[in-house]
Amino acid sequence: MLLDMLQSLVTPAPLAYRRLGCVGDAVRTGSRSRRCRRAWAPHLAATREVVCKAIHGVARHDTAVILGSGRLDDVPLTMLAKSFARVVLVDVVHPFAARRRARPYRNVEMITADLSGSFSLVLSRGSDLEAPLPPICSERSTDLVVSANLLSQLPLRPIERLEASSRGYGRWRPDDGDDLGREIVARHLEALAALPARVCLVTDLDQVEEDREGHVLDRLDLLYGTTLGEPERGWSWELAPFGEIARDRRLLHEVVGFSDWRP
Repeated sequence: MLLDMLQSLVTPAPLAYRRLGCVGDAVRTGSRSRRCRRAWAPHLAATREVVCKAIHGVARHDTAVILGSGRLDDVPLTMLAKSFARVVLVDVVHPFAARRRARPYRNVEMITADLSGSFSLVLSRGSDLEAPLPPICSERSTDLVVSANLLSQLPLRPIERLEASSRGYGRWRPDDGDDLGREIVARHLEALAALPARVCLVTDLDQVEEDREGHVLDRLDLLYGTTLGEPERGWSWELAPFGEIARDRRLLHEVVGFSDWRP
């Protein structure tokens, strides 16, 4: 707990993003990844394999953009840095773990950006959602764009803010959380589909809570009914093993991967 507090204080991030809780989210994710290292390992490896297949599938190797780069645990950074002239890591927070890993590579750079397109809205600086992708994604030199375990995370913070508000934001009322989440997911996918670059998409679809006997206690659709088509591969991610959130319960996420996604 004390270590998390210290990391939250020293992790670089814009003040607005810090106030929205993005730094705390990143630090807590890092702590959970360390506690659940063994349970997460197959998921992280599977994600890297999908990204590696995408790297091999592009004809040019000028620029690769990683959306939701996070700690880089699920990103084959060495292969990307060796394969592309330029690698751009994009996330709302770049933890120190990621900064350390990226430091040896001169062709790797970081962009801090709100990939949900919602922060101006929930900070009362805009009246609606904004473009979800940075301009680098649509540049002619960009050959590969990877959305890495990001899609289901995008609506979490804006929905929380919306549902806790008294009047809502723009056209969104406090009870419009699911509608807001659905639109954030849809806009991300629409933006990816419009890119000229190859798109690699890895995302979780739903969350299942089960007990030690394998009984399903709860199920949550993480993409609000959105469908992605037939994936190249899928797997189960043990997000929270027994003992992480409760002694006799665990959380499993269904994950799908596309090395060349198109709707």
